[in-house]
Amino acid sequence: MLVRFFLVSLFSLSWGGLKAQESTKPLIAPIAGGLQFKFNESGSQYLKMNIVTQTWFRGIENNPGTAVNGDPQQWTLDAGLRRMRIQIYGEMSPRFLLMLQMGTNNQSFASGGSVSASDSAGAGKRPPFFFHDAYGQFNVIPEKDPAGKKDKFFSLAVGTGLHSWNGVSRLTNASCITLLTADSPIFNWPTVEVSDQFTRQFGLFAKGHIYKIAYRVSINKPFMTSFLPKAGGPAVDNNRGNQVSYNGYFSWQFKDREQTTTAFYAGSYYGKKKILNVGVGFMHNPRGTMTQPVKGQFESHNLTTLGLDVFYDMPIGNPSKEMVFTFYSVWYRYNFGPDYLRTTGVMNPGTKDPSFTGIRALEGFGNRKILMGTGQIWYAHTAFMLPKFSDKIRLQPYVAYSYKELQA
Repeated sequence: MLVRFFLVSLFSLSWGGLKAQESTKPLIAPIAGGLQFKFNESGSQYLKMNIVTQTWFRGIENNPGTAVNGDPQQWTLDAGLRRMRIQIYGEMSPRFLLMLQMGTNNQSFASGGSVSASDSAGAGKRPPFFFHDAYGQFNVIPEKDPAGKKDKFFSLAVGTGLHSWNGVSRLTNASCITLLTADSPIFNWPTVEVSDQFTRQFGLFAKGHIYKIAYRVSINKPFMTSFLPKAGGPAVDNNRGNQVSYNGYFSWQFKDREQTTTAFYAGSYYGKKKILNVGVGFMHNPRGTMTQPVKGQFESHNLTTLGLDVFYDMPIGNPSKEMVFTFYSVWYRYNFGPDYLRTTGVMNPGTKDPSFTGIRALEGFGNRKILMGTGQIWYAHTAFMLPKFSDKIRLQPYVAYSYKELQA
């Protein structure tokens, strides 16, 4: 099965900052990264807003035996809204931050809406709009000194709510606004849309720096899963044990220190920073999956993921050309229980063609593919920002590769 993306568009709306002054009218000044309201002269009290929309236009080579809207199709032209976000966060005091992010995902002409799939009006309409993040954070020891200029040796912030301060890897904490590739590989989120809400869970988190080590840890309560395993079959997602999950990610930052106001790591800084990080992380959920070795006998299994990664993002060559080289590589070790295997198809337009009599793919219909399972995955991508030739357009070609060795 081959999926070819022939056009991906990403639009990020940014406005000027609005600065209130007592003796003059509000001023609008150019600000990168969104709409920002400053409530004091230093900007330490602020409210910031970002809006991002990513649309996809694709040509999909379907798996054998696929029908789209009842019509057998080998190839399908597709259009859809991969993701849309409204992100609002701010600090009303130097110690407290509030984060809200809402939006929708994966709406296409065939799926992703709130209309029933059996409704002749179409299942792709009126997608659900929901909160992705909703948490409060208290800065116990701020990252900067009182003057806001020097990084402290040790910093600590704690928070609680529906959050995305994940463990495992940098890519598990990726920013959808600054993804380097057209999309994430998805297997970087071990429990995506199973025991989490679009990679988020309710819980407690702590984050900060210790010298050059950036750390983030969390204790979360996974969403309930209750799939029933077949007798003698593979492990499935069933966390009937109702245990909390433990998460952590630690990276040594050899060059510049990265900003950690929000949970999301940038895919590239486009030459604004010099970054070389090596990281290690984990996610552990006791009794997160289940098997049925013999009929009527159920056994729970721990769900554990380990990650080891490296990230390099560096300006190169003549500074006036603003060229940037980026490289990221990660190794994942997954243990979901015996023979666990998961498939997925992002914005999949395909369904089963009942008239097909040939050999069907293991993955299923449409653009479904084997996503992850018990075993290991290696993933890497690299990109090069071409020399600047315009103030409005920049080109950054990239290549990505993944290798999967799974037990099934």
